[in-house]
Amino acid sequence: MNNDIIVVNCPTCGADVEWNAQSKFRPFCSKRCQLIDLGEWADEEKFIPSDAQINDSEDWSEDQR
Repeated sequence: MNNDIIVVNCPTCGADVEWNAQSKFRPFCSKRCQLIDLGEWADEEKFIPSDAQINDSEDWSEDQR
């Protein structure tokens, strides 16, 4: 079994975070950094780029019938 310690950078503040079961906010260093990131997604500061042109006024469904 490989016992190497995996360390990643917190996506919010850049602090080192050990990737293990004791790091309950991984990949974030803290609940604060986790919530900052969530807020950025909620405010649409972060998004996954897409070529699709779907807006809220269009009728669409994820069901593939």
